[in-house]
Amino acid sequence: MRVCPVVFAAISVALLGGAPLGAQTQWQVTKTFPVGGEGGWDYVTVDAANHRFFVTRSTHTQAIDEETGQVLGDIPGQVRSHGVALAPKLGRGFITDGGGSGAILVFDLKTYQVLGKLATMPDSDGIIYDPSTNLVLAVSGDGGALMAFKPEIDPKSKMDAPIDLGGKPEFLAVDGSGKAYINLEDKDLVAVVDLHTRKVVARWPVAPGGHPVGMAIDAKAHRLFVGCRNPQKMIVMSTEDGKVVADLPIGAGVDATRVFRNQAFASCRDGSLTVIGEKAGKFDVEQTVKTADGARTMGLDRMRHEIFLPTAEMEPAANGKRPQMKPGTFEIVVVGKK
Repeated sequence: MRVCPVVFAAISVALLGGAPLGAQTQWQVTKTFPVGGEGGWDYVTVDAANHRFFVTRSTHTQAIDEETGQVLGDIPGQVRSHGVALAPKLGRGFITDGGGSGAILVFDLKTYQVLGKLATMPDSDGIIYDPSTNLVLAVSGDGGALMAFKPEIDPKSKMDAPIDLGGKPEFLAVDGSGKAYINLEDKDLVAVVDLHTRKVVARWPVAPGGHPVGMAIDAKAHRLFVGCRNPQKMIVMSTEDGKVVADLPIGAGVDATRVFRNQAFASCRDGSLTVIGEKAGKFDVEQTVKTADGARTMGLDRMRHEIFLPTAEMEPAANGKRPQMKPGTFEIVVVGKK
């Protein structure tokens, strides 16, 4: 018996639960956690093994349960917190505080108790932990420098001299082989640092992008994913020679990028999450997920296939000032696969 194409397509859709043959899995907002509390927000750091994530809240930092959205711990004592790095084998976490003269808080990952405070540089901002070198890496925007130290450091001691970057850094990534890649947002460059020699070995332009802030790496594929604000682009760059292999449009006000398998993500202040896919070496925008206004940063749990984006309702801007958060409206928007 011969089945006409229209009937065959209808049967296929029914058998596949409404998904046409060849359709790709889509990302979508799956839930929202109302958290509340005081303070803005900045970077999100996921601790997938313990089903939690950390988000900085200006004067404090919260650990939040991935399943329920409940606050598991609240770490006080910051002036203007930015990011969190985790060294799980040592049981320590580290929070950059860009207020005043700059500091990094050291805390216990089980109890959330503050163990001490390292004196750093003003505007201490992006921070990560590199297991390959056993170094905590943090950047100072105003200081134009990279700070590197062992996670077992005595908080009362001094760190080694910072590494001058020749520009204002924002965020960074490591390749697992001793190199760090750092956005210089005021120079439209990516600085490459050899962590063994503690020297900048290259500076690569991000053109046709500009004002690079978001940074993620696919170390196996030797690619960086750089989120740029002006122009609004995701730049795909080779870690071998700095060549830009693709540039794609994204939303306004990007602050974070992430990469997972053959997809990369850019979270933007305008409430968009751009999903970029790669097929046979070619990159395309596969999807733009509507999240929520202000959801500019994110954390990605690669085990759960979920993305966590903090935001809040904002008061209208007045007198040329930045819009202010409505009290008690802080929330986490969760994006997962359909």
